[in-house]
Amino acid sequence: MTQKLVLITGASRGIGAATARLAARDGWDVCVNYNGSQQLANEVVSDVEALGQRAVAIKADVGDASQIKDLFDSCEREIGVPNAFVNNAGIIGRASQFVDVEDDTLEQVIRVNVFGALVAAREAARRMVTTLGGSGGTIVNVSSAASTLGSANEFVWYAATKGAMDSLTIGLAQELGPGGVRVNAVNPGLIDTDIHDSSGIENRLEKLAGRVPLERPGSAEEVAESIVWLMSEASSYVSGSMLRVGGGR
Repeated sequence: MTQKLVLITGASRGIGAATARLAARDGWDVCVNYNGSQQLANEVVSDVEALGQRAVAIKADVGDASQIKDLFDSCEREIGVPNAFVNNAGIIGRASQFVDVEDDTLEQVIRVNVFGALVAAREAARRMVTTLGGSGGTIVNVSSAASTLGSANEFVWYAATKGAMDSLTIGLAQELGPGGVRVNAVNPGLIDTDIHDSSGIENRLEKLAGRVPLERPGSAEEVAESIVWLMSEASSYVSGSMLRVGGGR
């Protein structure tokens, strides 16, 4: 039986960590990428192992191409070649009007959310595509409802990077499909994770919850359920899709 192995970027917390845990529940081994807290990454590894699956934590900055390549090589060396990849790592920067955003913020967000996501998707594809000797697989890009909402007066630049993620999903699904690789995206809306802490907006979740038809923020686990479904054979004819997980917004 083929090993079910997923590599998840930004998997030490939030949606990435929730995806790792739910994937393990469904029989996946997990490569847990992190860049900040090794302790949090190790906790995710322990949770995966407690569910009877193998896991390894690998440090890599997704804004650095050489570290991304090392991440995939390390995963292959330590636990195997992934046949699922969750392109999850992302940053937002502090909220502001677009006219006030600093060059450094633009550069950092684009480097992680666009450059890093592209390089990571490329490395995953190189290992999965059947025409290159791979065994096929699935890529799930973690985009955002911001790609269509625009995030005016807060994070227009972040929304733009997620628009790039949507375009990447559409193009890769068409290009990689003949090579046995399905590519999809999830587009989370207002989700209760600590990414909001870096926005500089106090009580952002509470302030925006009223705009959501379901009248509450979503949880990381609710997004993770959709990601794990897109990784699974239950979604075997789904490719090139953007699955919005936004409570109706």
